[in-house]
Amino acid sequence: VLESNLIKQHKPRFNVLLKDDKQYPHLKLTINEPFPRVMITRKVQRDGALYFGPFLPASLARRTIDLINRTFQLRTCDIEIDGKLPRPCLEYHIKRCLGPCVKGLCTPAEYQESVRDVRLLLEGKNRELADQLESRMTEASEAMRFEMAARYRDLRKTVLAIAEQQKMATSPDRDVDIFGYYREGARLALQLFTMREGKVVGRREFFWEDLPEEDFDPSTFLSEVLAQYYSTDYVPREIHVPVDFADREVLEKALTERRGRRVHILDPQRGQKREMIDLVEKNAKLAFEQRFRVLKPDMERVLEEMQEVLELPRFPARIESFDISHIQGAENVAGMVVCENGKMNRAEYRKFRIKTVEGANDTASMREAVFRRYRRQLDEQKPLPDLVMIDGGKGQLSAAADAMRELDLEAVPMIAVVKPPRRHNDISHLLVKGREHEPVFLDSHSPVLRLMQLIRDETHRTAVSYHRKRRELRDFTSELTAIPGVGEKRKTRLLRNFGSIQRVASASVAELSPFIGRKTAEEVVEHFTRQRALAGGGDAGAETGQAGEPMLESDAVLELEPIETGLVDPEGEAEDLQPIRSVDHNG
Repeated sequence: VLESNLIKQHKPRFNVLLKDDKQYPHLKLTINEPFPRVMITRKVQRDGALYFGPFLPASLARRTIDLINRTFQLRTCDIEIDGKLPRPCLEYHIKRCLGPCVKGLCTPAEYQESVRDVRLLLEGKNRELADQLESRMTEASEAMRFEMAARYRDLRKTVLAIAEQQKMATSPDRDVDIFGYYREGARLALQLFTMREGKVVGRREFFWEDLPEEDFDPSTFLSEVLAQYYSTDYVPREIHVPVDFADREVLEKALTERRGRRVHILDPQRGQKREMIDLVEKNAKLAFEQRFRVLKPDMERVLEEMQEVLELPRFPARIESFDISHIQGAENVAGMVVCENGKMNRAEYRKFRIKTVEGANDTASMREAVFRRYRRQLDEQKPLPDLVMIDGGKGQLSAAADAMRELDLEAVPMIAVVKPPRRHNDISHLLVKGREHEPVFLDSHSPVLRLMQLIRDETHRTAVSYHRKRRELRDFTSELTAIPGVGEKRKTRLLRNFGSIQRVASASVAELSPFIGRKTAEEVVEHFTRQRALAGGGDAGAETGQAGEPMLESDAVLELEPIETGLVDPEGEAEDLQPIRSVDHNG
């Protein structure tokens, strides 16, 4: 959009594209007509109609107008509506028009109600419209009109999905500068969008790297920025800022004198103006990411900061992290990962099947996993970690500390990463062994916290992956023994020779016959062929968990990156199956 506007303004000699008078498509709501309609146009005119857009890509405009026609059923014809036609056209019969052209089919009030819904949608008041649709869905459901309720449900989902469409054009006579910023610590990115005659025609970025972290005042900062910027630049009629400041009126007066006309500095709290500020702040965050995130923090410095924050006796070059995974005590397992000098060492990952604990007892399970791990390390005279991380609370930390005490390893530092209630994607605070009464709180932008989150994510992923495989093996072996002719011995023989569950499921009769006989092999192949047919023809050779969910491989490579994604357990069967952030470069 910006490129198109600048090419039309400056007309560069060697630009071939975007030189015509066309714009990106808008939707036009003809409220200047008795029975309004919605159409796609590439020219915004002052004709009393409402214009919304631009829509990028253009297919979004076509999908939106199709949604309006199917759902709100506004007319698409350009005939004069007087209600005197004897019968409606095909659009009415296929429920894409209310039929205002025929008297008795639709009253003007009913039609205007549908127009109001369309306007809510196009103005971006999606929450208000979604609430209305939810109310209608409930009413239809209570009236046992389930098809209509399903239609409202699907429409509500669509409305929420398009809520983020761009709104780059407003009334065609506004000259506005819109400011937004994003800050982390001493670094800040400021974004300025320049709107002239209702269109975004320019964007500028400013960066700071040495702002005061503790005494930073957004109001004072914005006041100084505006005063300096407009001492040399063009002053528009309106300036929108994300926060108000004390000397706003003084600055308004100074800018008014400089411009020669009244200048307004506004801090909108709602509506389209606030949405535009939110959009500018999103762009400021993206600019911040591009400018500063590429400068990955020096890992040695991050680990030194970790040593200082946690008061560790030595540099945490080797960190080992534990997590427990189960569903109500079933298939209880533990996962352990190793981070060496800030990088994950996959060759050192270990998985534990909990043997001595019955039921859902995370503390006892953690004690067993930690004890088994470091008893073996001592027996084999292998290196011990500089720091042990426990995913859990005070109970899990205490249980792990008991295991280390029994092994005379009390000198090894240990911490627990604690989740806040109902927010499993975050770390609330840290508990350090020996100082549990003094929780450690880290800034949400701290590189130390990010590293811990990445390590904990990888630990969680490893534990959950192993738990799913154990659960799948249990379900699969139970399924195998249910096949006629397959007992415990043949089941064991199959798994031993084929090596994995997926290979058994995808094997042919000829491949299975040497181990279980041809007749039983035919039974096995027929069984899994039937299962694939019931599942819709899925690939039995793909490694899957229950309900066909993809298995998580145990070879993800983690780096200290600002990418935040969640690996959410698809079945949602246990609270401890909630991860934080993970970067998997293997897809």
